Amino acid sequence: MRRFSAIVTVAALSACAPKGELSASNAWVRLPAVSGQPGAAYFTVQGGAAADTLLAVSTPAALKAELHESMKGDHGMMAMAPLKDVAVPAGGKLEFAPGGRHVMLHSIGPAVKSGQKIPLTLSFASGKTLRIEANVVGAGDPAPGS
Repeated sequence: MRRFSAIVTVAALSACAPKGELSASNAWVRLPAVSGQPGAAYFTVQGGAAADTLLAVSTPAALKAELHESMKGDHGMMAMAPLKDVAVPAGGKLEFAPGGRHVMLHSIGPAVKSGQKIPLTLSFASGKTLRIEANVVGAGDPAPGS
């Protein structure tokens, strides 16, 4: 019975523990197959103790970055739509991945090559910013971790 009480106590205390800090990880960038076309950035955001909203992503490696989402449109065709912002739930995980949410990177600089790392800065409604390094992969290269 004591063991059961200890388990219940630990579970109750764990539920009351503050959630972690807002963070981002697993960032990577896919270069475009055709020069002059946009590339895409992907990453995971882990929500902190309070809900927040991702407002923008920027990088010095591209002239413009836009939040986007891919979705199935009419007749099963894939379509993309820009996103104004993306809600990050408290303690939740937000994935930016191929076939879903992503960041379109327009006019990636010619010096950016596969195998490099480039910085991404994520800006949130709370005023927080996160800076992460993204691995760069070529258009035909496998995604990191695949």
